[in-house]
Amino acid sequence: MNPVNVILLSPADNVAVANGRIEQGTELPGGGTAADAIESGHKVAIKSIAAGEAVVKYGQAIGRATQDIAAGHHVHSHNLAFEAGTRLPAVPPSEAEHATKADQGRTFMGYRRADGRAGTRNFVGIIASVNCSATVCHAIADEANKRLLPNYPNIDGFVPIVHGQGCGMSATGDGMMVLHRTLAGYARHPNFGGMLMVGLGCEVNQLTLYGQKGVAAGKRHFNIQDAGGSRKSVEKAMGVLAEIAEEVGAYTREPIPLSEIVVGLQCGGSDGMSGITANPALGAAVDILAEVGGIGILSETTEIYGAEHLLAYRAASPEIAEKLDGHIKWWEAHVAKHGASIDNNPSPGNKRGGLTTILEKSLGAVAKGGKSPLNGVFGYAEKVSGHGLVFMDTPGYDPVSATGQVAGGANVIVFTTGRGSCFGSHPTPSIKVATNSTMYHAMEEDMDVNCGVIASGEKSIGEMGREIFELIVETASGRKTKSELFGYGDNEFVPWHLGATL
Repeated sequence: MNPVNVILLSPADNVAVANGRIEQGTELPGGGTAADAIESGHKVAIKSIAAGEAVVKYGQAIGRATQDIAAGHHVHSHNLAFEAGTRLPAVPPSEAEHATKADQGRTFMGYRRADGRAGTRNFVGIIASVNCSATVCHAIADEANKRLLPNYPNIDGFVPIVHGQGCGMSATGDGMMVLHRTLAGYARHPNFGGMLMVGLGCEVNQLTLYGQKGVAAGKRHFNIQDAGGSRKSVEKAMGVLAEIAEEVGAYTREPIPLSEIVVGLQCGGSDGMSGITANPALGAAVDILAEVGGIGILSETTEIYGAEHLLAYRAASPEIAEKLDGHIKWWEAHVAKHGASIDNNPSPGNKRGGLTTILEKSLGAVAKGGKSPLNGVFGYAEKVSGHGLVFMDTPGYDPVSATGQVAGGANVIVFTTGRGSCFGSHPTPSIKVATNSTMYHAMEEDMDVNCGVIASGEKSIGEMGREIFELIVETASGRKTKSELFGYGDNEFVPWHLGATL
């Protein structure tokens, strides 16, 4: 495995990717040379591309040339553009990574809840029904962590789950439905051994909606107005949480089959190496997890756009493929209604890292899902079920997407990044995977894994996939991630905001 200056991802490609900065005159696949210096992660034409011709990377079209591009020249936003409907036929994926026979009988050390669910952490949640109770929820969590937590070593912490919705919105329709489903998903999450819900009292999103469904039954929810104000609410909460802590503090870790690990797959701050190193390595880990019966949740619908046909090709049934297509069509209509384009993505940071169009970004993003069949498609924050690779419809914005995955049951998140996204999520631990060694070494206190060693030739995608899989198991068993050690998680709960603000 020797490092190369330029990476050709498919024999069908007419561009290659710079593996580190390449200088003018660098030899290219096909015998040509670079006409200009090309930055790491950026594309260079390896043959002449006529104006209007498809630019091909990963064996798939990533857009069309807006002008003639001579071999050896930089290919980016100045001469490549997104064009809706640009697709090349899907081809069968290469063989997936496999679990070993020993993997099939393995366990992780998790928390078995009374209803049978499996947790990887043992938090107590203080959940706000509305923005108006957010400050009190923070105050309750702070006080509980000072007064109660020292007495309960088996509790990971008291964490506030707060947001900016819950009032000034319709009591019916998609907005309230999604908010209610998201909050209920967190309230039932297996990484919460217990929880308290706190409202203001006069909001649209009434706590009684949750109590009726048994999510916040009995005295484990109250309103600030009924408690007599903010300070009295904190004291009232201490009494309730003292009882909850007695229950939650009694939980201990026990062996649980790997089939009960549910991983949310995220990428953010992507660069030109994301689809070459970290995302395929995470996909290899997902293939192993799928073979032992676990679940990998691929999401970010706006960031699979242009590559959705590759997922549909792998769908376990026509109905699953049709459901995925329905979400794509909804997004096309949704962004058009608001005068936007899905190709507003990639972000400026993505483009500085070498990504030009949403098609290119999506082709790299779907690699997180590995090569296993697509076994299910779920709406935002719906409880996921089954096994293997599934898809959840979410926006591409990372905190909103991850919030939906956690509400759906993800008890671990793996987040790849090329530019250096910083992210953590309560109550679910987040593993950060760097796509390149330069960023990894610059931000080593935030990154758990360096997949830049794939580009340098030190390790293969399969080897890094196994390493990520093992880290998932260790993290599910209690190993703290870099984001947990720093303290990320209190501000990353961001439910998808649909509908009008009234």
